[in-house]
Amino acid sequence: ADIPVIPDLEEVQEEDLAMQVAAPPSVQVNRVLTYHDLDTDLMKYAAFQTLDGEIDLKLLSKVLAPEQELREDDVNWDWDHLFTEVSSELVTEWDLGQSERED
Repeated sequence: ADIPVIPDLEEVQEEDLAMQVAAPPSVQVNRVLTYHDLDTDLMKYAAFQTLDGEIDLKLLSKVLAPEQELREDDVNWDWDHLFTEVSSELVTEWDLGQSERED
């Protein structure tokens, strides 16, 4: 029947916590692979060409697009311009659908 006791403030103040410093965390830093490293590893190692040891990814890895083709310039979107463009495309598709139904 141990009853928890709340310590007195004077007892806590007696302990000098100001001089105690926490040890810094130890973190192992791994090198981040570049796109080029990942591409060469994908083609070099057969382990990347199968998924769960059963699904063959060789066909997929042969037709992957290179990084240069995937890079795009950043374009700022203007909400009014984007809304107008999408609306006009939808109206055009709707008009084409209506004219096809009438024919």
